[in-house]
Amino acid sequence: MKFPLQKLNQSGDQPFEFEEDVDIRELENMNNDIRRISDVHVQGQATKRGDDITVTFTAEGEMILPCARTLVDVPYPFQIEGLEQFNVSSFYKEEDESEIHPVRGEILDLTPFIKENVLLEVPTRVFCKDDEVHAQALTEGKGWQVVTEEPEENKVDPRMAKLQSLLDEKENND
Repeated sequence: MKFPLQKLNQSGDQPFEFEEDVDIRELENMNNDIRRISDVHVQGQATKRGDDITVTFTAEGEMILPCARTLVDVPYPFQIEGLEQFNVSSFYKEEDESEIHPVRGEILDLTPFIKENVLLEVPTRVFCKDDEVHAQALTEGKGWQVVTEEPEENKVDPRMAKLQSLLDEKENND
């Protein structure tokens, strides 16, 4: 989400308002739990006072995360309130822990800050509803399967079948 600083200068004392859908799908390829993310609807306003620009925005969307118990897909809707501050002065030097971001050039790019706020919104764990677990849970895969603890009725291990037949014969003779 980029907009030229000239638009901010033209708005005068009035805040510059914006609204747009932003594609941040590259978050899916980063090392996090986000499996899929929809376009994020961002709306907000930017106010310029001297060399300082204050941007407040709301970002809404939905991300798909893995369930902490079963790893099935869980939709997680989010709504983020963000506040970012920028400075357009060529003399401004960003300090290590500063919350004010320098703007170089004539374009203010809000996309990295939207991504950062979305990443901060990702919860550590999500759980799906119990009825969804049974419908979507995987019961087998390549080289594995879920084993239940239900007792199997008199089923003999094939490796011990010969031994079982000897025991059966002994019981019949007694």
